[in-house]
Amino acid sequence: MVLLDIKNLTLEIDISSEWVKALDKINMVIHEGQIHALVGESGSGKSLIVKAIVGALPKRWRITADRMTWKGQNLLTMSAKARRKLIRKDISVIFQNPIESLDPSLTLGKQLKEMLPRDQLTKTWFWQRNDEKQALAIKLLHKVGIKNHQLCLASYPHQIANDVVQKFMIAMALASEPKLIIADDPTRGMEVTSKTQILKLLSRVNQVRGMSVLFVSHDLLAISSMASYMTVLYCGQTVESGDLKQLRKRAFHPYTQALLDSAPSFRKDLPPKSPLSSLDGTIPTLHHLPIGCRLGPRCPRARRECVETPQIRRVHTHFYSCHFPLHWDAK
Repeated sequence: MVLLDIKNLTLEIDISSEWVKALDKINMVIHEGQIHALVGESGSGKSLIVKAIVGALPKRWRITADRMTWKGQNLLTMSAKARRKLIRKDISVIFQNPIESLDPSLTLGKQLKEMLPRDQLTKTWFWQRNDEKQALAIKLLHKVGIKNHQLCLASYPHQIANDVVQKFMIAMALASEPKLIIADDPTRGMEVTSKTQILKLLSRVNQVRGMSVLFVSHDLLAISSMASYMTVLYCGQTVESGDLKQLRKRAFHPYTQALLDSAPSFRKDLPPKSPLSSLDGTIPTLHHLPIGCRLGPRCPRARRECVETPQIRRVHTHFYSCHFPLHWDAK
């Protein structure tokens, strides 16, 4: 079953009295029970897509799409009240910087209890409900691996270690029992042990509860350990998407191949102390976006035709947007 279906999502931002396409015809489909990875270097627009899904964009920005639906419901034509209700019930977000996403003036216990939906509460009197909320909050913390629940619930966000706060954010995300969890780079800046715990936790939530996960990151090693499908983003454009194993085995787009080559863990034939491959140049700013394929100025395969935006092409379940894909070399 398709949960989230996005086709030709375009986001325009007013910069110096000029409308700039920060997102240009983004395509993405998330199925029930799927772990879907959204990959791209910093500045590619990953967080903008997350904000577009949950409706957290400024009203002055222009957003259009041929299709942007949640279980068949059009998110763009939905009223703000109905969309907030849907997001609260079915979609939860784990943000990049958990401490900045929490209220510094409230204890973690109060914030977690506020997230508990009323339909999970069975008691009638308010003092009974408080005890029930406390029990549910403790149960959620234990599920995400926080053993010292008393200290966590009584503390403010700045008083807890970053990895514990990240686990707490996952507990808040699970509180409403959503259909989709959006993890926006949840392991950024973490040491290896904490990162592994977070990844295992998200994988377990997917396997045990059947929740779909949109894992947004540029950490290919973390993505390969849990995701089954991957969408690659560059400078606000979708360049390639498909089964993760197929993409690792044979990428069609030069940018996807460059990402894979830049990760030494994916290259078994890499000699010790050898330099890592990388694309020349940097991702362009919104003030200086190239026309056509935005990878053009950095792409080693770029030609005159690349000044036009490439159409989406398909090989079975593998989608790509490139005038001169890598698999043409084998023909």
